[in-house]
Amino acid sequence: MARVLVVDDDPMVCMAIEVYLERHNFQVIIADGGDAGLKALEDSSFDLMIVDIFMPHMRGFESIRIFHERAPTIPLIAMSGYAFANLNTPAPDFLRMALELGASRCLRKPFTPAALLAVINECLSEARERYPNKVQLR
Repeated sequence: MARVLVVDDDPMVCMAIEVYLERHNFQVIIADGGDAGLKALEDSSFDLMIVDIFMPHMRGFESIRIFHERAPTIPLIAMSGYAFANLNTPAPDFLRMALELGASRCLRKPFTPAALLAVINECLSEARERYPNKVQLR
């Protein structure tokens, strides 16, 4: 059973991801924010991380960078629901920036359960090819 660490400060997002993934035979650990996620990463091993880009106490992309530095072999899916107030102004592409900082894939909230599962399976499959003795494929 693949172990997934979900790091997000929104309890509704965490609960929805947890329920869906457990129904698909994943073991899910929830961390309420970046600090709790780093502690979980230190205390246990995971096959995949899903990390929200914008959380309190870890500004911007600090969480993505730190998670990738601490566990570079674990695929990291960055997610963000950040919406811009004015669509006519140029704005940075936060999800692309997350990829540059080490995320394997990105998801823009809201996403469908099927999209989440597809991205997870892609990441686990790629990690399994790179590290065949480390990752289980679901």
